Amino acid sequence: MNAGYITQRLLGAALVILGVITLVFLLIHLVPGDPVEVMLGESAAPADRVALRHALGLDQPLPLQWLHYVEGLSHFDLGTSLYAHRPISAVFAERLPATAELAAGAMGVSLLIALPLGVMSARRPDSSWDRITMAFSTLGISIPGFWLGPMLILLFALRLGWLPVSGRESPASLVLPSLTLGIGMASVLSRMVRAALLDVMREDYLRTARAKGLPEWRVILHHAARNAALPVLTVLGLQLGALLAGTVITETIFQWPGLGQLTVEAIQRRDYPVVQACVLIISVTYVLVNTLTDIAYTLLDPRVRMQ
Repeated sequence: MNAGYITQRLLGAALVILGVITLVFLLIHLVPGDPVEVMLGESAAPADRVALRHALGLDQPLPLQWLHYVEGLSHFDLGTSLYAHRPISAVFAERLPATAELAAGAMGVSLLIALPLGVMSARRPDSSWDRITMAFSTLGISIPGFWLGPMLILLFALRLGWLPVSGRESPASLVLPSLTLGIGMASVLSRMVRAALLDVMREDYLRTARAKGLPEWRVILHHAARNAALPVLTVLGLQLGALLAGTVITETIFQWPGLGQLTVEAIQRRDYPVVQACVLIISVTYVLVNTLTDIAYTLLDPRVRMQ
């Protein structure tokens, strides 16, 4: 494994995360007007405004506020919720498992749909199956999640009564939100699987493998898939990184008690420390996932290790 490449990627990710932390820190200062007045309202007493400004540290110079913010993050201190009067890290600990569960479910749905469709389309290009797959892909990309989610609720929850409308009371509650997120991801991923496999299906080493009498499934899984994995892994990493941002709408539709719904609730309650923390967690997760994707290249492609 190329240690220099990994070190370079980790240093680059650290600089990007530092920039994200700075931008998120400036979020409360970019709010139009006085953030304290926005939180408390125009009718708040002057003493309450002074107390809240001191509690948030807004009465200190901006560079000093940034240093305190970074110092707190180094100790995993995200601040205190103005609404719940609890450490934000404790609130996150309650909400994070739900979002992780939804992300895993959506990714599972995406892979279960995209991989078979993409492989079959690459094996039979320009066939009826290929045209059906591409039509599904185009339709899935075109349908927004805020429309697909309510349609799934109307069909499977209200009309057929097979699944719960919302909440997280049982494993069945995970099905509809996972489908809402996973179908859109599968549409993009199936196209990439098809395109990546078509690039390698006519290579000489695949003809050699077939000439040796290997079954077609082994030719695809052991030879074609490995060489087509890099572009697919890139799209998968981007989708996984963007998945947390996509859960904001989906969790709100299905009342799923995760970080996405917490972000919306914090905005409605004007709980700006929680909004800051949610944006920070989503952004840092996106950067980390894409960095890990780059590092995974060294495991899949010898050419990266040799550079």
